[in-house]
Order: sequence, then C-alpha cells, then structure tokens
Amino acid sequence: MRAALLRPLLVATTLFSAALGAHAQQKFSFTTNWYAQAEHGGFYQAQAAGLYKKEGLDVTIKMGGPQVNIMQLLAAGQTDCVMGYDMQTFSAWEQGIEAVTVAAAFQKDPLVLIGHPGKLKSLADLRGKTILISPAGYTVQWPWLKAKYMLDDRQRRPYSFSIQPFIADKNVVQQGYVTSEPYAIEKEAGFKPATFLLADHGWPPYSTTIVCMAKTVKERPQAVAAFVKASMQGWKDYLKGDAKAANALIRKDNPAMTDDRLAVGIRLLNESGVVFGGDAAKLGVGIVTDERMKKTYDTMVLLQQLDPKKVDVRRTYTTQFVKDLKILP
Repeated sequence: MRAALLRPLLVATTLFSAALGAHAQQKFSFTTNWYAQAEHGGFYQAQAAGLYKKEGLDVTIKMGGPQVNIMQLLAAGQTDCVMGYDMQTFSAWEQGIEAVTVAAAFQKDPLVLIGHPGKLKSLADLRGKTILISPAGYTVQWPWLKAKYMLDDRQRRPYSFSIQPFIADKNVVQQGYVTSEPYAIEKEAGFKPATFLLADHGWPPYSTTIVCMAKTVKERPQAVAAFVKASMQGWKDYLKGDAKAANALIRKDNPAMTDDRLAVGIRLLNESGVVFGGDAAKLGVGIVTDERMKKTYDTMVLLQQLDPKKVDVRRTYTTQFVKDLKILP
C-alpha cells in the first residue's frame, strides 16, 4: 500500500528533475572555419553522441565558409567561440580583438606542400619550382617558407583551389591540406603525389583551435570548460570509434561531402598524427603549452608578421581548460 502511494510521487519527482535538467542546459554556439568536413569531425561527434548535452550544454554548430569572417562574428558577440588558428588569433589582438585560444584539436597544422613524384624529393628542392600559394598564405606560411628555404617571391603564384594547373605542369608545387588535395590529385590524375606536412619540418602553429573572447572565458568559464571537454572527447571518439552519426550531421550541413572523402579524411588524420601526435600523445587531446605558443609567437615576430609592442603572447591563450583534461589517444 505504501509503495503504491509513493510511486506517483517518485514519477512526478523524476519528471520534474528531467525538466529541470533540460532547462539548466546552457546555449552555446560554435562557428567553424569552413564547410563541414572530416576536419571538423570531433565537434560533430560530440553533437551526435550527446556529449555536449551530457556536459549541460545546448550547442549549435554554425558552418563557416569563404564569405564568413569568423573573427568579426566573435568580436560582435554573434558566436560564443570559433574554430581558430594561432596566427589569425595573434593578428586579431593587433586589431583590438581580445581572442583567446582555449584548446587545440590539431597539434599539427594539416598544411602541406605537394609536388610531383621524383621532382620534389625534399623541401630543399623547392628552389626553381613554381609554387602555388593561396592569397591568405602570402602573409601566413610564405614568409616562413621563403626564409627557411631561401626562396624568391618570383616563384610564387596564386593557388586558385584547383588541382588542374598542378597536374598539367611537373614543375609546379602547390599547397593543400594533408586530408584533401593529395587524395584529390591521386583520384584525378592516377598518381600519388609527393606530400610534405609542414608541421613535420618545423612549421609551429596549432590548428583547429577553440577560440573565445577573453570576456567569455572570464564570465562563462564553466560553459567553456564543458565545451572543451566534450569536444576533445568527441575527437577521440570520431577518429577511434564509430563516426557514422557524426558523418551524417556533416553531410546534412554540407551535402557536397561524400562518404569516401570522409573516410579518407579520418584515415589521414590518424596516419599523420594531426590530432594525437606531438604533446597530445602524453598530455591529452587538445593540449596547449606555453612553449609551443611562444614558438609560434616568436616566429611571427622574427618574420615581422606581428608587432610585439601590440601583442602580449601571455594574454592570447590559456591552458586552464586543457592542462588537466588528459583525454589520451
């Protein structure tokens, strides 16, 4: 009799608790740097698997693209955090945008240089080659390449995001992403190009970082910590587990994405150590270190890409959300 009387009360209490939990979820928005793809998979995995909800967040992933200025959106408060890049974040401070890196999903920038087999045996062979670099790359990786390998500006040509000029001319070298252009060239031209991941040759920046405004870090640290934790677990699960649900969300946002491109992206992210390599192997996915950030900062200052009087490196990032996370590969 007593159990029968208590049962409705228990049911009501359970329903109330569930409603309270749903109400307690904080809205949180994250804007990516491009169209949805495998390189964004960890975030979509966290969404698909309910990892954000588990951490008390109601997350909206907003897809970026060529016409989306993510730093302007961030500064205007139209998104809580963005998918950033160290050099972009440092430069934002010169413009008065107090953007702070809170995690780095990619320990290695996926940026590569691609050459024809036998024609580009090492990056020392770049001299004398025509090098296709994106307009943005003129001010990002080109100064570093030029100084390190003693190149000439006359070698540089604009990369139009078409692989056809490369396929047609064996003297051409082009930029790309380790997960994208090499596969496209192999599929289109029928040969495997020579591919050099710049991060394996000293190129220092992190990539696919989580960047928030300093105000957000200060005023919503619990939400930022929850987003970082779920996202980094999402990256581990995406690359080491079942990615089907995440890939379905990616294809929903970007219908042009195909199953084979997603599968290749996952394979190459694993093979290249972009996520699990470097410090992440011992310190965990998403790790950011003082030494690494200073190296990128010093490189930019040395190449006169950054004014040290305007940018204090210590204010551009924080390790508080990743130093004890320890999500190991």
